[in-house]
Amino acid sequence: MATSKIDPNKALPQIDNRKIIAKSRFFRIEQVDLTFSNGETREFERMAGSGRGAVMILPLKDRDTMLLIREYAAGTHSYQLGFPKGLIDPGESPEIAANRELQEEAGFKAQRLTRLQEVAMAPTFFDAKMHLIIAEDLSESTLEGDEPEPLEVIEWPLANLDELLGREDFIEARCIAGLLLLQKWLKETR
Repeated sequence: MATSKIDPNKALPQIDNRKIIAKSRFFRIEQVDLTFSNGETREFERMAGSGRGAVMILPLKDRDTMLLIREYAAGTHSYQLGFPKGLIDPGESPEIAANRELQEEAGFKAQRLTRLQEVAMAPTFFDAKMHLIIAEDLSESTLEGDEPEPLEVIEWPLANLDELLGREDFIEARCIAGLLLLQKWLKETR
């Protein structure tokens, strides 16, 4: 397999024009006209993010158990298992947003929050980043959220992660990436 060096100083394409071409309650689609360093021009479309980002919380109830939520996924018209997640509100840090979302979606708050990693969601088409945050030392605490129905909270044994990866209702790529990063973190810290 051929490898090449990555040029960390490669110039980004020049943005010649940007405009919103479609909008919904949740998304804005932006047309971006670009000129690359070799003179080639292209028109790209991307979903424009808010710039604040989002959080996904990996809650550890105890040394042997994590928490998942089961919620409706409109894109696949199914119920899916996953981790609590949501947008960062104006003025919030990722940690504050994570603790708020955890209380809204799972009914717990965390005394200890650890930033695990920041990931991009389809960076070719979507201008948004998600902070993966581990939540520990949990206690019951509920905040009202914006979910249309109560979410089911599932306790999942850390010893059964392979079983979780094999389930047909645990398929979201962000959750799978978070789970694999959590496994790595657990090996390094325990």
